[in-house]
Amino acid sequence: MRRTLGIIGGLALGLSLSQFPEYAQQYTQRLGGAVDELRIITTEFEVAAKEAGLTLEQAIDRYSKTGDSFIAARGESMARTFSRYQELSSTLAEVRGATGWERFTRMPEYFDTEIGRRTLSDYQPAVPVTLEGLSYAAAGFAVGYVILSAIVGVLMLPFRRRRVRYVERRP
Repeated sequence: MRRTLGIIGGLALGLSLSQFPEYAQQYTQRLGGAVDELRIITTEFEVAAKEAGLTLEQAIDRYSKTGDSFIAARGESMARTFSRYQELSSTLAEVRGATGWERFTRMPEYFDTEIGRRTLSDYQPAVPVTLEGLSYAAAGFAVGYVILSAIVGVLMLPFRRRRVRYVERRP
């Protein structure tokens, strides 16, 4: 029973961990899409500013100097867009340059809650056929087997039969 439950635990954790590379890949794709869209917006704004003979800072500053609160708010929005573009571009470069283990251990640093939440809501499990996916599956199986086997072993201690040694007495 202990071995069977250990195998079940190993398979469950192995299957779960094997999904991490797929989630990371889907997260990276979504992050890359966000960066691409922000690049289009920021590039268009920079080109328009340059055509008007303004630097980026001057163009954003011009929004805030108008007396119109709507236009001033649009300037603040563009400043946040540029900031988000820089932040997400930096995160994407880090994620793409990381090894499989680094992505696993550093994912909380990369995790943007909005993108991570949307990735999880659209996540599609996949069979791990990459070396990284198979490695996670194998490691998950080993850890799951050991943990569940140990738990079952401890829980079964009160029910184990005691071995009684009979000592032969000589007259």
